[in-house]
Amino acid sequence: MKLSSKEIIEIGKHVIRIEKEAIADVEQRIGENFAKAIELILKSEGRVIVTGMGKSGAVGRKISSTLSSTGTTSLFLHPAEGVHGDLGMVIKNDVVIAISKSGETSEILNLLPSFKRLNIPIIALTSNRESTLGRYAEVILDISVKEEACPNDLAPTASTTVTLAIGDAIAVALLKNRGFSVEDFALLHPAGILGRKLILKVSDLMENGELLPYCLESDVMRSAIMQMAHKRGICPVVDKNFFLKGVVTTGDLNRLIEKTESVFKIPVKEVMTRNPKFVYEDDLATMALDMMQGHEIISLPVLNREKKLSGVIHMHDILQQGLAT
Repeated sequence: MKLSSKEIIEIGKHVIRIEKEAIADVEQRIGENFAKAIELILKSEGRVIVTGMGKSGAVGRKISSTLSSTGTTSLFLHPAEGVHGDLGMVIKNDVVIAISKSGETSEILNLLPSFKRLNIPIIALTSNRESTLGRYAEVILDISVKEEACPNDLAPTASTTVTLAIGDAIAVALLKNRGFSVEDFALLHPAGILGRKLILKVSDLMENGELLPYCLESDVMRSAIMQMAHKRGICPVVDKNFFLKGVVTTGDLNRLIEKTESVFKIPVKEVMTRNPKFVYEDDLATMALDMMQGHEIISLPVLNREKKLSGVIHMHDILQQGLAT
């Protein structure tokens, strides 16, 4: 029987309601056992091995991934593969998070004696404290729910949502304890936008060496124009020790041409913009971008910490990295 739009919408709201109530219930159960689980992981010198079968395995993979990306090294162990050799990934000082709603998942139970022989502590995420898994575990975190969102109470729905939420809570509690920073996160996510924003320095994107345009303050405009023509429209002006004295841009050149056509022999120091904006090599590329956007310029001289010219950075090269906000 085809459902009406109204009925479909109500089903969606009903499912969200059930899962919201399940999350609210599990929040009330976060207590000493949760703290013990966090302390157990923090005391360990090994990794967190997460294992689960079926839907619990899918949630377990996500929990393991979240742990790894927030400063807690973690691996996912498929329980069926574990008894066929993958148990070799489990080593001394590891901690296991085992997920089984019933606590009697046969593939999980097959692993438990091996964990015990290796003296590996087990944190059980289960709805059945009296189950075999519960009896093996050092710490039990209750993932029980009053009802699944599935109308037949068969497909794991609210229970997997609760399990996922507990996994996130574990990861966040651990990262807070470890003092895991935004910069630490960025280092583990170098391909992401956040990672690039917090990792890419001006020195990573600037032009230097043979590509670096510059002229001396004693030069005439012919030198500056040649530099701008071949090297992207900016010419920093330096003294003999390479300290920045000014900059000549295409804007300066355009304004000069409006006044006179005899530009080549005019001294650079009469045209250049003195005290120009600049960035340092070790500044974040996003800082350079903010400066360029704020002052409506498209390139900046780059200085080293001795305040000598070392490069030029262009807005286009920053934007190519996807760093624009």
